[in-house]
Amino acid sequence: MQRHSITPRKDWQNQIERLGFDYHSPDGTKYWDESACYSFTASEIDGIEDVTNALEAMCLEAVEYIISNKLYARMKIPPIAIPYIEQSWRGGERNIYGRFDLAYDGEQAPKLLEYNADTPTSLLEASVIQWQWLESVYPKKDQFNSIHERLITAWQNIGIEGKIHFASVEHHLEDERTTVYMQDVANQAGLDTEFMYINQVCTDDINFYDGEQLNIRNLFKLYPWEWLWSEDFAPYIAGSNTKFIEPAWKMLLSNKAILPILWERFEGHPNLLPAYFEIPTSGDYVKKPIYGREGNNVEMVVDGKNLARTAGSYGTEGFIYQEYFKIPEFEGNTPIIGSWVVASQSAGIGIREDTSKITGDTARFIPHYFE
Repeated sequence: MQRHSITPRKDWQNQIERLGFDYHSPDGTKYWDESACYSFTASEIDGIEDVTNALEAMCLEAVEYIISNKLYARMKIPPIAIPYIEQSWRGGERNIYGRFDLAYDGEQAPKLLEYNADTPTSLLEASVIQWQWLESVYPKKDQFNSIHERLITAWQNIGIEGKIHFASVEHHLEDERTTVYMQDVANQAGLDTEFMYINQVCTDDINFYDGEQLNIRNLFKLYPWEWLWSEDFAPYIAGSNTKFIEPAWKMLLSNKAILPILWERFEGHPNLLPAYFEIPTSGDYVKKPIYGREGNNVEMVVDGKNLARTAGSYGTEGFIYQEYFKIPEFEGNTPIIGSWVVASQSAGIGIREDTSKITGDTARFIPHYFE
């Protein structure tokens, strides 16, 4: 694994905007960054793929373990959600996608930092935009990226009938474009779709409807399950005729409490970091909110001192404590490997890079290739 400084394409903005990627420079800051790229060997890519599949298998086993042992209180799952989570898991509701965030430098074993299992973003840039960059800049090289094709297949095999509504938060450009991209993939899979905003969801206490009073039979929502359960319509979710994507059982994997549960189940696994529900009595650690996003409310404690800390509005439900792992640096930059799974199979990677110790929403997306 190496980092290379390269010259951006002269018309890179026009090229990626034609593909729907118009949030590449939010507020004038650089998010998409092709002034650098990362290269891998084929064996490194094979290793990341194997690790990703192993982590997904462990996570699916952990879901069964949590449900069988009723560990919901440890994960701060609201009681209203529990029957529906169990129903979605026992009913075999299929999932579409997720993203493991890994620390990796090509030498040590990849380490799981967290699993974005419910509403992962950076999807369009990982699947389509960096592939177009590769074909334009390095057409003779390869890229670990079958995300788009696998998404089409996953939607073809989702096993649901009727129109699918695709909903995102209004006035959030990245979320909206990600949702529209996923809708386009479903269209390519031959499905009937409709776009809406999450605030347009309404109910008659039995069924859900969109703003045009169309029945919502299936809802892909780029909106976290923990937020859905706090909405006014939450009491009607379980009894409705609406199927949700991602399924409700993904809520058990999308909060940080899965990290100490994974460690309890697979203690010593080379791709896991020790993680606990209580502050460790010794050693360095990272404090993370059970429900948290974009690196907010994270604190790094090294040698008994605060190394880094981020602000935010998360943490009401509590925190977990993960062993501190120094993310490898490349020319002063710390890359996080976002390793994607589609239908629970490894599908490719995207890389976000930051100069701060805690990767946040200002991290840049850097393309990659392998030889």
